[in-house]
Amino acid sequence: MLATLEEQVMPNSQEDGYWQAVLNRDAAHDGRFVFAVSSTGIYCRPSCPSRRPRRTNVTFYKAPDDAEKAGYRGCLRCRPRTANSNEEAAKIRSICRYIEQHLDEPLTLASLGSVFHQSPFHLQRTFKAAVGVTPKQYADSCRMNRVKTNLRAGQSVTHALYDAGFGSSSRLYERATSRLGMTPDKYRRGAIAATIRYTITDSPLGKMLLAATDKGVCSIAFSGSDEVLELGLKREFPFAQRRREDANLSLWTRSILSQIQGRAGSALPLDIQATAFQKKVWDSLTTIPAGQTRSYEEVAQQIGAPAATRAVARACASNPVAVAIPCHRVVRKDGALGGYRWGPERKQALLQLEKQAAKP
Repeated sequence: MLATLEEQVMPNSQEDGYWQAVLNRDAAHDGRFVFAVSSTGIYCRPSCPSRRPRRTNVTFYKAPDDAEKAGYRGCLRCRPRTANSNEEAAKIRSICRYIEQHLDEPLTLASLGSVFHQSPFHLQRTFKAAVGVTPKQYADSCRMNRVKTNLRAGQSVTHALYDAGFGSSSRLYERATSRLGMTPDKYRRGAIAATIRYTITDSPLGKMLLAATDKGVCSIAFSGSDEVLELGLKREFPFAQRRREDANLSLWTRSILSQIQGRAGSALPLDIQATAFQKKVWDSLTTIPAGQTRSYEEVAQQIGAPAATRAVARACASNPVAVAIPCHRVVRKDGALGGYRWGPERKQALLQLEKQAAKP
């Protein structure tokens, strides 16, 4: 429900203090409120260097959005929308660090709001706008990363789950299983007990590795040599039973090679791990048609996190299955290629192959 005009405008009891801050051009109040001038139709931050208006022409609002809903436009001189951007970014970083350091504690919105002196609603809204996920989803992602690190280090499943802030209930065990792509005990063995089948073949982009668990494809990577690709697979699954099976994986390999050429390939079952935010980004990438591109900003807008452009770029860079999830179709706003996990030359080649195939 939209806020009423009375909720958007500052209460009269506060106006004297805010007006004094405007007269003093007090920068300490920037980001706390804006003042709008009826005679000009413009709203400003308290520290704006422009000439002070008459008090009778001034209305105070809690935020730029409220002033704009009332029909005012932002001052081009003081740019009130940027008044608290650095401060908000610092707050979000502090919340992230706090979550990371208190994973073994209950992290409710109420407790976070108490620590950072914000209402639970405001904290949730600003955090999700900046990071792309809720504080709870961020905490779950951090816990799963800690679980993976602990399991790879050889800790027992129970110790790894407790150390990451999880309990021992079957529900949490199942949640860990779904996020890891295998049971925690298998992941601990590297999965030591899990078998990772793989194949390496020639492609238009150089050597291509495709690896899979019994649930689906877990890695698609490119390099100039078999040795580099096999070393990368070993680092990701250090204790797994890695077995080369060229013939058994040939169908999936042909599908990816077809997609590289810009032709439709059969959908592959994937067995990959992702944070909540990464999953949103990767799902969005699969909707970009072959031969077309989107900017990082456009993807951020599509997933409902317009302020998370950099996080979108990081999600693209962490994609473990090249081509199957087409992160190569995301470029910079100015049309420049941007980064690519397997090299900008391969990104350019992929885009060119797809564009050629899309021509009538």
